Amino acid sequence: MAGVVKQLLARPIQVADMVTKAADEAQSFKQECQEIKAKTDKLAALLRQVARASNEVYERPTRRIVDDTEQVLDKALTLVLKCGATGFLGRLFTIIPAAAFRKLSMQLENSIGDVSWLLAVSGDNKDDEYLGLPPIAANEPILCLIWEQIAILYTGTLDERSDASASLVSLARDNDRYGKLIIEEGGVPPLLRLAKEGNSEGQENAARAIGLLGRDPESVEQIVNAGACAVFAKILKEGQMKIQSVVAWAVSELAAHHPKCQDHFSQNNIIRFLVSHLAFETVEEHSKYSIATKASSIHSVVMASKTPQEKDQEGESHMAHPTEKRAPHSQVQNVVTNTMAVKGKHVGSSGSGSGSATAAQHNNQANHPKGAHHVVGTKSHHHPQRVSISGTSIKGREFEDPGTKAQMKAMAARALWQLCKGNLSICRSVTESRALLCFAILLEKSTDDIRYYSSLALMEITAVAEQNPDLRRASFKPTAPAAKAVVDQILKIIDQGDSDLLIPCIKTIGNLARTFRATETRVIGPLVKLLDEMEAEVAMEAVIALNKFATPQNYLHVNHSKAIVDASGVKHLIQLVYFGEQMVQFPSLTLLCYIAYNIPDSEILAQEEVLIVLEWASKQAHLAGNPDIDGLLPEAKSRLELYQSRGSRGYH
Repeated sequence: MAGVVKQLLARPIQVADMVTKAADEAQSFKQECQEIKAKTDKLAALLRQVARASNEVYERPTRRIVDDTEQVLDKALTLVLKCGATGFLGRLFTIIPAAAFRKLSMQLENSIGDVSWLLAVSGDNKDDEYLGLPPIAANEPILCLIWEQIAILYTGTLDERSDASASLVSLARDNDRYGKLIIEEGGVPPLLRLAKEGNSEGQENAARAIGLLGRDPESVEQIVNAGACAVFAKILKEGQMKIQSVVAWAVSELAAHHPKCQDHFSQNNIIRFLVSHLAFETVEEHSKYSIATKASSIHSVVMASKTPQEKDQEGESHMAHPTEKRAPHSQVQNVVTNTMAVKGKHVGSSGSGSGSATAAQHNNQANHPKGAHHVVGTKSHHHPQRVSISGTSIKGREFEDPGTKAQMKAMAARALWQLCKGNLSICRSVTESRALLCFAILLEKSTDDIRYYSSLALMEITAVAEQNPDLRRASFKPTAPAAKAVVDQILKIIDQGDSDLLIPCIKTIGNLARTFRATETRVIGPLVKLLDEMEAEVAMEAVIALNKFATPQNYLHVNHSKAIVDASGVKHLIQLVYFGEQMVQFPSLTLLCYIAYNIPDSEILAQEEVLIVLEWASKQAHLAGNPDIDGLLPEAKSRLELYQSRGSRGYH
């Protein structure tokens, strides 16, 4: 920066010397020229002082102040040179209004004030009395404050820089425009440097400021280009947990406002670090169920989690190894045991391509950190190997206070929620890690924020899986223990039906509609029960989820349609079609049409007079006129007329 500033200052100092020389040679307005000379000399001295202190000068305001000062000096030189005209004719044709000197004198005073302020905030004259608002910022006072705080970030002590970052947090939180100004005026690089090397408070303030600054794609792009991903990765790997939680929050903010930055974070291993934080003392919470990594095969682990009926369906060719002992049938115990064994020993070798390598990185083995048993209140006389937090230092983290640990998990889940949104490669990395198992445990055991963000993360991951058959089959197949645990917890929340987690959980089940077997009838009932929900949004999401079960695109659409009818869903749908709010009416009518089309010979459809409902709907312009149902409604009516005209025929 020093060379740049010296280069900026070279010409204005040269012009100032020319003004001084020309003022001494003035033939007219000599007194005024001497006044101009005096102020120019003072200004030149200040400019030379800036040049000497250029190692500490904050470049952004320096450019603007030096540019303005150079323009003023150019005007001064032009005016003083006019006063050097000789002879009667020269003076006759050189007309200088008296106001010109007054105006120029004021401009020089302003430049002196600007340069003095620059020295005060940029590392020189710090002991001088505070100079207040510089003239250059008179029309925009907030700019002066931003410059001052950023200058301190460049030149202040660690404590001063911490205070400055806190001021920038307040400014960025108050106003989007202030945030843009902070970025434009070069505030991001010193904030990142403070986040990397500052004291605890400074790091926390800097990370929070960066998260607040990324409120639009352009701002996030500039923050990422300044190196935020590498700094955040370093903190998430080895920083203090309190700071790590703020960094995880900042990652979630940046990813939310500019999803294209997701891959930048992934390339810096941030996904791996976030999953590691999610897993810390989550899996260990069930350490009495942990097992040594001596499982004989992936298949034996999967078979251990199945019910006898499921084993019978698989056939004799899929029998477990005869030496294996059957684990007791308990959802959480089996899932933790089986999934940890699978992840710890086999994922890295059984997969293919880069995904396998990623999974292997996630599942290096290490001993449980000392003291963890005391944290979770579990006593054990043997210490089998457990999956460690790969690549992440966990020394001493078990001694963090519970509030900090909970905040860290909540923010890690929040960040994964935003990073997984619409991103197949990140979702694949997350599902190949222990994250699904962690989410299942956290949904069951944790506090509100952790459960809420975990449910949102699962919603986004399953939304991507819904559109990608490979991810769906690999991560959410019915035999996968972690996936089964996730479904169990999601269904429990839906069945309870009274929490903030309800809507994301409904969406998650809908996203997984193609993964359920025909025998998995327990999924439909809780969703149908929500059709009687007073809150329209909940009823709408339940109907949308059920549509994904009944649509012909679902291979088991007939089975699922029968399950909806058996759960008394038809009468609720009829009520919603007739009396529901408009946002619920259309998906309810669509679902009713799917059911009528899939099982037109249903006795219950005849008893509930669904054909009359469809005929009524076909006469409602806002329903029948929708292009999405334009072909479905007549087809459903036609099928019902065909079958029910022959007499009602029940099904079995």
